[in-house]
Amino acid sequence: WCLLFPIIKLLELFGRWPRAISRGMDRILGTFDDYIPAAHDVLICSYFKSGTNWTMHIALQIAWRGAARFDHIHDLVPWPDLPKRARYAIPIGDDGVWRNSPTGLRIIKTHLPLEKLPYNASARYLWVVRDPKDVFVSSYHFVKSTALGPLMPALDKWLDLFLSPDTPVGSWAAHLQGGWSKRSRANVLFLTYEEMQADLYGAIVRIARFMGVDLTATELERVVEQTTYTHMKSIAHKFDAPGGGALWAGGAGAMIRRGLAGSSHELISADQQRRID
Repeated sequence: WCLLFPIIKLLELFGRWPRAISRGMDRILGTFDDYIPAAHDVLICSYFKSGTNWTMHIALQIAWRGAARFDHIHDLVPWPDLPKRARYAIPIGDDGVWRNSPTGLRIIKTHLPLEKLPYNASARYLWVVRDPKDVFVSSYHFVKSTALGPLMPALDKWLDLFLSPDTPVGSWAAHLQGGWSKRSRANVLFLTYEEMQADLYGAIVRIARFMGVDLTATELERVVEQTTYTHMKSIAHKFDAPGGGALWAGGAGAMIRRGLAGSSHELISADQQRRID
């Protein structure tokens, strides 16, 4: 800390912090490389902090007919754009999991925008979008809890970064545009976080139909039970990044925080809300 604080203060003085975070993220993020999704692949395509783990768990439980069991979600779900040095997700080239699933389907997580995704008409792309005001608030709490701690930029600086071309995981609007522009394709399902929260049962039925999985009433009930906020919060450790974060290991349970929609006013002002809108 004796070294980090003066370095960051110097970066702030020259207007380089928190933009330095973006350049660091660009260097460490992975890609699909030469992998082309196949008919057994269901890609969960969502912007950072937009309900990724929730949607991923729903799809995984559907693929396993409500019987998916894991110590960590990424024991079963590849994440190709995971930082290159991280080794806690199953490699995308590992065929063991999906071949053993009851439906023969594999769930893949990605935050990449459309232009960086490999496309195959036989694969399925489930695009999830959340109100950017809630995304911003969730990202602020998440990064502060799991990575930066007391080094977290001031709220207004984080908002400047979020709305700039330098934002760490790319523009929310550009990510939205990618999914929205392809929503009419038969192999693309476009959902919002808010409609999923309003009707979890209906969302599961839609996703299962999209995945080509005919769930029995008992299987559907099991999927619903295991993907409620209450249940997922109770097993939050199965979704967290090991060790909490690179700089500040204080974020146990941060992946699943509150699961609310429309509560951004609790952190940001009306002017900041309008600015995001």
